[in-house]
Formats: sequence, structure tokens, C-alpha cells
Amino acid sequence: MTLRIDLNSDIGESFGAWRMGDDAGVLAQVSSANIACGFHAGDADTMQRTVALAARHGVAIGAHVALPDLQGFGRREMQIGAAEAHALTLYQIGALAAFARAAGQVLHHVKPHGALYNMAARDADLAAAIAGAVHAFDPALVLVGLAGSALPRAGAALGLKVAHEAFADRRYRADGTLLPRRAAGAVIDDV
Repeated sequence: MTLRIDLNSDIGESFGAWRMGDDAGVLAQVSSANIACGFHAGDADTMQRTVALAARHGVAIGAHVALPDLQGFGRREMQIGAAEAHALTLYQIGALAAFARAAGQVLHHVKPHGALYNMAARDADLAAAIAGAVHAFDPALVLVGLAGSALPRAGAALGLKVAHEAFADRRYRADGTLLPRRAAGAVIDDV
């Protein structure tokens, strides 16, 4: 097995009149982009612009799928079943894939966002549903999940390529899960 570091960033999170982040500046520094698919952030115009921007920078394009939570930025947990998780994942992958295809690009990976990411890290059924949607859409896609968690295990069980993710700017609990953002010191902001 060859190990490599893929520096990825969540981008394309603007929507409507709301602007967030310096996507162009970030894309000059990363190898992969996790582009918001409209559920936690992003909209059709932003998705289209961000795909084109990522293509210009030669950055791998990934679908950043989330719970339907614009107001909470996808960081609030919601009770969803496996079938719903599968459907919302497939829906968002399809939306971003349409923009990628129209720009002459292809999707490289899928990474859940926020609460969905953390829920799938610990819930094997939810992880299997997300991995199943990725596999159903394109078994060549890479599934990105928290290192050592249920999500990469579920992807590997289906034969997907998986990326085990770690965060340089976050603190962890003793069990390897991320310290919730609302906890003091959860985000490391000292360069």
C-alpha cells in the first residue's frame, strides 16, 4: 500500500448573497476540494463556479455531502435512517457530478460534512448507507472518512478506495473522535 498525504479543504460554501471563504486562495494550496452540494452550504451558481475554479487549479473535485441543514451549517445532528442517508448522499453526488461533467471534469471523492461526518464515524448502519450510495453512483470514487472510524471501514467492505482523514487544526478525544467544535480549544487556531 502506498501512503500519501492529500491536503483537502471544504470550499464552495457561499450561497445566495452570503459569501464565505477565499476559495481561489485555498485552491492554490490544496490537492483536493470538498465542494458543498447545497444541503449545508452552496447553491447551483456556487457549485458551478467552484467546479470551474478547482479545474483551473488542477485540484481533485469531491462532493461534500451533508444533512439538509443550511441554518445550522450542517453541524446539527438529525435522526435519519439508512435509506434516507443513502438517498440524500446519492442526490448530492449527482448534483455535483452534473456540474463536473458539464465542465469536462469528473468527481474524484465524496466526503460527508459536519454532523453527518461525525455520525457516520460512529454509526455502522449510517456509514454503510453512505458508502452504498457512493458505490452505487461510481465504485471508482474515493470515500473520505475519519481515520479508524466506521465510515472508511464501510467503504472498504464494499471495495471502495478509502481515505483515512486526520485534522491538523482540531483536537481529538481519547477514543479518536473529534472534540466537538463547541468545546473550548476544539479548534487549534495558533499557527
